[in-house]
Amino acid sequence: MDPLSGTQQSSWRPHPSISAHGDERIIAIVLVTIIVFSVSPMARAQASPPGEYELKAAFLFNFAKFIDWPADSFASSQSPFTICVLGLDPFGNILEDDLQGKMIGNRPLAVRRIKDKAGVRLCQIEFVSSSESAHLAEVIGSLQSANVLLVGETNGFAASGGTIEFTLEDNHVRFTINIDAVGRSGLKFSSKLLSLAKILHEGHSKGG
Repeated sequence: MDPLSGTQQSSWRPHPSISAHGDERIIAIVLVTIIVFSVSPMARAQASPPGEYELKAAFLFNFAKFIDWPADSFASSQSPFTICVLGLDPFGNILEDDLQGKMIGNRPLAVRRIKDKAGVRLCQIEFVSSSESAHLAEVIGSLQSANVLLVGETNGFAASGGTIEFTLEDNHVRFTINIDAVGRSGLKFSSKLLSLAKILHEGHSKGG
């Protein structure tokens, strides 16, 4: 199946013999709907491969679809599903360009930039920029009992208490999930999402 078609293959299961290239393709099939290619087949065939932050934007969108948020995570039934960026924004216009008009369940998706941890509780997904690495402990501490998914790309982000850490391996985007942080957040992760990640317990980790 074309990995950019957006159609999932429910029969797929991860296998340790999959090559790095094959693993990247399967992750695209199962998890990442490459939003930037949701155009006509001819335009899709002529498009260049997505860049790092286009892929990360697509991952953020799909994380939202593979995680259940409690109803009281939102101010009201009409509240949007909000992806926020804390600190210096590495995405530029990619989040707006790629996510505009998308829905998470029956909620429209919104993108916000926030300048300090005070606004983090207004978000469902919080991407913590590398510029905030020195303040990570404060950000995590401000989210006790909050249903917020903390995502970052700073080395050691997950081990420091962040929920999901993006990594680059052989120029491919991968991610690590801190399962203890998941428990603290009160969010329910799909087993399919967990099966695609490297799982970290605070103290040790294992490959996914």
